[in-house]
Amino acid sequence: MSKGGFLFLSAKFISQNMDNFENEILKSLPSKYESNLALIKDIAKVHGEFLFIHPFREGNGRTARVLANLMVRKQGFKGLNFEKITEKVFPEYVIAVQSVADKNYEQMERIVELIF
Repeated sequence: MSKGGFLFLSAKFISQNMDNFENEILKSLPSKYESNLALIKDIAKVHGEFLFIHPFREGNGRTARVLANLMVRKQGFKGLNFEKITEKVFPEYVIAVQSVADKNYEQMERIVELIF
């Protein structure tokens, strides 16, 4: 499956990747963050990894946004402003998601910082 020229994981790899996502990323998240920067870094990782796995045929973006907003609201913030990902910024967002394949979260961190 692909979208906008980006090829997603084959269905046979989704289950194992979701298990890895839970065990290696979600279970290691702290309940309280010492800094906004640490929170931004974890949101970038969670958001990017989830989108890279692309576990659903539809609704991945919406689910990833809900998950990211739950993370910030749990820390007492209002929520993320995804409306700042405009037509101009969207190509950078796509590149940030693609960079997650190489475990490079820097570009996604910049996107999350923009919408924080």
